[in-house]
Amino acid sequence: MEGLPEALLAEIVKRVTKTSDRNSLSRVSKQLCTIEAEHRDAIHVGCGLNPRTDALVSLFSRFCSYIDDIGLYYLAEIENLRSLRLNHAPAVTSTGILRVAVGCRYLSVLHLVDCTAVDKMKWLEYLGRYGSLRELVVKDCDGICQYDLLEFGPGWANLQKFEFEINGNYVEMGAHDSSYVSGYPYSYDICCDNLKDLRLAHIITQPEIGLRFLLGKCKALETLYLEYVIGLSESEMIALFQNCSDLKSISLRLIPLHCEDYEFRTALTDVSLKALALSCPMLQVVELTFAFCSVRRPTDIGFTQEGIVALIQSCPIRALVLNGATIFRDEGMKGLSSSQFLETLELVHCKSITDAGMDLIAQAPCLSHLTLR
Repeated sequence: MEGLPEALLAEIVKRVTKTSDRNSLSRVSKQLCTIEAEHRDAIHVGCGLNPRTDALVSLFSRFCSYIDDIGLYYLAEIENLRSLRLNHAPAVTSTGILRVAVGCRYLSVLHLVDCTAVDKMKWLEYLGRYGSLRELVVKDCDGICQYDLLEFGPGWANLQKFEFEINGNYVEMGAHDSSYVSGYPYSYDICCDNLKDLRLAHIITQPEIGLRFLLGKCKALETLYLEYVIGLSESEMIALFQNCSDLKSISLRLIPLHCEDYEFRTALTDVSLKALALSCPMLQVVELTFAFCSVRRPTDIGFTQEGIVALIQSCPIRALVLNGATIFRDEGMKGLSSSQFLETLELVHCKSITDAGMDLIAQAPCLSHLTLR
């Protein structure tokens, strides 16, 4: 094979499809060995072996936790970069994120998950003022609190999806939000009319303070996920439902707390469910999860069995998840069995339902997926 024209060598290499065979090509001739040596300082990704995107994901996933700001400096040279997702990148700081924000002006998706060295410094304000983000996800980033995210400012007007989650035990009684400053004049003139997907988890809220403002500003929500958000008020949630007639999916994960009326229960009652049913005619997916609610104290759950059934019968609910719903019994299963739209039902730790309830739900006309855990 020595002395073959490069065009012929290229044709030979093209016909070798197995990665292991290609890795051995340099042993076939000195010419191929020389070519490989010339390119040994470069990495070629997606050269006919795998799609380029899949190859990059496979390559970077092997050392993601070792990526630091220097690595992001190189990414910042990709002007057309539109999506950046960092999952467990402890060496990345706000300096690297800012560099990407400045260099990648078309960046529309940013996910920061378990990036413990990232704080609010400049990048949030820059992206809000000059960026074009449509999707922002911040999870388990110890240096970013809910008040820092308000520096995103005018960027909220373009945002369509937002997720924020704190890593910590925020369901403890008397838990304190260290980022709250007593007496600070919180006031936010922020527009988020285009926000369609909102997820908040494990945060403590105060009226009109921090990310609590989102609940009163959203008008276009299609998906709402609230996981153990401490401080929710029923009047606030009712107003949200009345403003978001396009809501299609809702997930509420609740724990009992001492409410405004001094009762010990979850924050929302059947009044909220009624407002949801009346205001959101397109609702299709519902998840209701209750934690730390005693079977012996049904009043720990603010909802009733009748309220849940009324919601399912009033809206075209296709998927329902009930987790820890100790108030739900066989009579509730009978009510669900008359739903004309219910296709998927998942029951988790619903200890009050018996075999009789299973017999009743079997009569649901459209039910095709049933999960019991």
